[in-house]
Amino acid sequence: MCYMLNAMEKLYGLIFDVDGVIADTEPVNARVTIRVLDDMFGLKGVRAEDFDAGIGKGAEKYVQAGADSHGLALTEEQITAAADLRERYLIETIQAEPLPAFAGVLELINAALERDDFRLAIATSASLELSRAILESAKIPYRQMVYVNGSEIKRKKPDPELFLTAANRMGIEPALCVVIEDAPSGVQAARAAGSRCIAVTNSVSADQLQLADVACDSLEKIDTEKIISLIENNS
Repeated sequence: MCYMLNAMEKLYGLIFDVDGVIADTEPVNARVTIRVLDDMFGLKGVRAEDFDAGIGKGAEKYVQAGADSHGLALTEEQITAAADLRERYLIETIQAEPLPAFAGVLELINAALERDDFRLAIATSASLELSRAILESAKIPYRQMVYVNGSEIKRKKPDPELFLTAANRMGIEPALCVVIEDAPSGVQAARAAGSRCIAVTNSVSADQLQLADVACDSLEKIDTEKIISLIENNS
């Protein structure tokens, strides 16, 4: 991969995951996937916490986690079909019940967009259709950002491919990027990419995000100067 460096000005990259970072998607993710497992396989008694092992790892792993928690063995074809139905249900639900952005998200994005020394990206394991539904629901100005979705990559988190692709498209070295994440696998992917990572405790507790450079309960506590400081102090 190649990176275009501006000789006159140092550029910083800010990369946002979507699920659990942009908006509170985990409750609806769980609710919809519980419905899918019931509709397709008659599985009862599934709870939101049964999906914890799949958070941040893509739709198939999320479905698999719920099935595994109840000893339901599924073929790859069944998992793929369940993930496809889950996506359709999710898009329908989000369009009917819009999800607002988490506190501090729009403020941080808009502040970075106003600066000449920042480039921004959306990088998500979700498909283009689902991630766009979430971004539009939360009123994120994603058309002003690099946008990488799960349909464009071969390897899911914790592999760093997603974030390396985002950095490459922004034209910024990964070491000059900060990734905003909410899941352990996402934090691992950010660190494997050579980037700094800020983790928000929207989906899991802080003790599961210890590999992040910073863990906080809200992006209201993060501004562009803190982003720069995090990069410069670790360069």
